[in-house]
Amino acid sequence: MTTSALVTNDATALGLLAAILGFVFYTSSSPHPFWQKFYKFIPALLLCYFLPSLLNTFGVVDGHASHLYFVASRYLLPACLVLLILSVDLKAILGLGPKAVIMFLTGTVGIVIGGPIALLLVSFIDPTLIGNNGPDAVWRGMTTLAGSWIGGGANQAAMKEIYDVGGEIFSVMVTVDVIVANIWMAVLLFMASKAKEIDAKTGADTRAIEVLKAKVEKYQAENARIPSQRDLMMIVAVGFSITGFAHLAADFLGPFFETNYPWTADYSLTSKFFWLVVIVTTVGLAMSFSPVRHLEAAGASKVATAFLYILVATIGLHMDVTKIMDTPIYFLVGIVWMLVHAGFMLLVAKLIKAPLFYMAVGSQANVGGAASAPVVAAAFHPALAPVGVLLAVLGYALGTYMAWLCGQFLQIIGA
Repeated sequence: MTTSALVTNDATALGLLAAILGFVFYTSSSPHPFWQKFYKFIPALLLCYFLPSLLNTFGVVDGHASHLYFVASRYLLPACLVLLILSVDLKAILGLGPKAVIMFLTGTVGIVIGGPIALLLVSFIDPTLIGNNGPDAVWRGMTTLAGSWIGGGANQAAMKEIYDVGGEIFSVMVTVDVIVANIWMAVLLFMASKAKEIDAKTGADTRAIEVLKAKVEKYQAENARIPSQRDLMMIVAVGFSITGFAHLAADFLGPFFETNYPWTADYSLTSKFFWLVVIVTTVGLAMSFSPVRHLEAAGASKVATAFLYILVATIGLHMDVTKIMDTPIYFLVGIVWMLVHAGFMLLVAKLIKAPLFYMAVGSQANVGGAASAPVVAAAFHPALAPVGVLLAVLGYALGTYMAWLCGQFLQIIGA
């Protein structure tokens, strides 16, 4: 891919991202009054995500030409998931109760109804959005957005085929997907930094979450040790060997289902990335019942969190805020859609007194999937990252069905 970016070498781009992450972490722990006041209002995690986006926006690095996100999402993310999940207290996570699943399903319903509502409302501003049934009809393009925001890339591709979406509207909707979803993720990361104040105002019951966090912190306090070279090499060995095994299995399972059972594409079973996430999650959960879980005492989750921050920076590298001005009406549709989704989630969260954590992770498990749901969950506490992974896997399973249903509603309004 040809690019006019200033930096075209991925090693140099990775160096820039590493420098940004180092700068953020150094200043966020600085005793200087300026930085203390600055980070009181701007979460460090949000900066790790926003500053790399400026590299892409101003042409320093071409995020789409770079392979850094692919490497981070396919190599570092699986290793990160293994290391975060191997010390998980599954019983405590199940003890969080049904509210996490309720909020996730609320987010799904919010996207299903949000699309048709957004199309209807914005059509009052631009009537040309409706009344078209050709391959580049807006409603057809929006079905791919629904697939992405409920499940993921595999579900998005499925909608493109099911609804015969034209290439032109599809490429526009991919841009809307990246920009709007990333803006929403930034909002969630900011809200995560204010979780205690928000939960206090809404009267949410956070006891189960606090119990889980306390158990993890108690384990760490009682067992934590300065990691030896052996410890660090074992952490690396476990993380990347399981990632390698998951890739091996995914390279077989994805094509196997695609060739022999093509109908399973509805369940994302033909997607290698789906199998990658499912396998590392399953193996991580299995290891949480074995002595391997004691690697947490040597800092397994800290290594995993470092991987996670590199992933956050590469996600940010895909965002170009100036693209909003290219096709503003489509971005307005996407923003109204996301506002309906958010409003619906906040309403239900208020009614059932669900903590902000359930709302944020339930939303991101839909909109962002397995690549970013654990990022938002870990913004509340590293111990909570597995909740994001488990809900995102549920999103893959529901994605095609619910996006198809959304497409039916969109067709009624837009055709």
